[in-house]
Amino acid sequence: MIGRLVAALSIACAGMASAQGLSGPSSVEAELKPGDGLTDPQYRSEFPHNIAPGWFRWKDRLAEGGFRFNVDYLALGQSTNADLGTGEAAGGIARVYGSWQATERGSLTFKIEDRHGYTDVAPQFLGLDGGALSITGTAFNDNGLLLTNLFWTQRAENGAWTLQVGQIDVTDFVDIYGLVSPYSGFQNLSFNTNPTINTPNQGIGIAGGIKLNENFYAVASVADANADPSDPSLDVFSDGNLFKSFEIGYTSGFDRIYFDNIHLTLWHADAADDGSRAEDYGGVFSAAWFVDNKWMPFFRAGASKGTAALYDRSVSAGLGYYGRNTDLAGLGLNWAEARGIDGGQFTLEAFYRFSISPGLQITPSLQFISNPLLNPNQDSITLFSLRTRIVF
Repeated sequence: MIGRLVAALSIACAGMASAQGLSGPSSVEAELKPGDGLTDPQYRSEFPHNIAPGWFRWKDRLAEGGFRFNVDYLALGQSTNADLGTGEAAGGIARVYGSWQATERGSLTFKIEDRHGYTDVAPQFLGLDGGALSITGTAFNDNGLLLTNLFWTQRAENGAWTLQVGQIDVTDFVDIYGLVSPYSGFQNLSFNTNPTINTPNQGIGIAGGIKLNENFYAVASVADANADPSDPSLDVFSDGNLFKSFEIGYTSGFDRIYFDNIHLTLWHADAADDGSRAEDYGGVFSAAWFVDNKWMPFFRAGASKGTAALYDRSVSAGLGYYGRNTDLAGLGLNWAEARGIDGGQFTLEAFYRFSISPGLQITPSLQFISNPLLNPNQDSITLFSLRTRIVF
């Protein structure tokens, strides 16, 4: 979370249309900007701009007055050869999100989502359903209507610090790198926010980042560990069950904060008063570097001491490739251990995001899970996915 806060802070400092703070790849601020901000995209089509020009002209006029928003829909279908479970899953996410630049250095961000399944098992849980200790369709669950963002961002005039308060999503900025978004990058949690971190659901929190010098930054956050975005509340101030994080990192320049980034993140989550969640804490390391604005090798590792996070230990490495049409290819390999379960589980994911236009993307992917920890009778599980996204 801290890393993303700083990321946003840094981007604002660099003058990159960043009225928001904590702008990681899956944040509202990043989703509102077509392309990646560093390459010169050559799109294949103007769809859907060419079928609804009046709609987009209206959006442009609102943006000139400081209000930007998108409406998008994502769908994900998956099938697997697992001996256990249903063998298939599909679901979708409808979202409305945006930001209002209310003052010169202050802005309001919002995001409302409806997450729903088409099948009895949602994609997020298909791996678990088949015996793999793995989240194979991150964010594609059936949690219904959610308020995932409603927060105020305040930043210093020179970009030296950023503060964010309200209904926040810590996965927007905790332990980020360029391929972290489940909406545009890897689908398996092993390659999103580190699965050794017991990140809470979206809820009330506060986060802040500060530039230490031209290359180093620090970010910290405190958020509701019991948050439920389907029923937002201020109970965090009475029950005191908190998620805390602190990150210190290095970047080649604050306009490349989540492209060239090396950081260490420490975190702690309180136990739930009702006994439903144990205390947990740990640390993660991440290194990713954008080479020639095309290649992004990465290495990420983490460990936790409690029982609430998905994995006790996790190590991931891989490579991303950014194409001229804003296509994106990714290949990742993960090894993980879970407390109380013997053996290690290996996960490989490969995907190719085919960008027809800024508003239409199609992403086929393959996941291969060796030694599924919850299904010792099967040596490996293969899972195929197809994700689509359309933006209006």
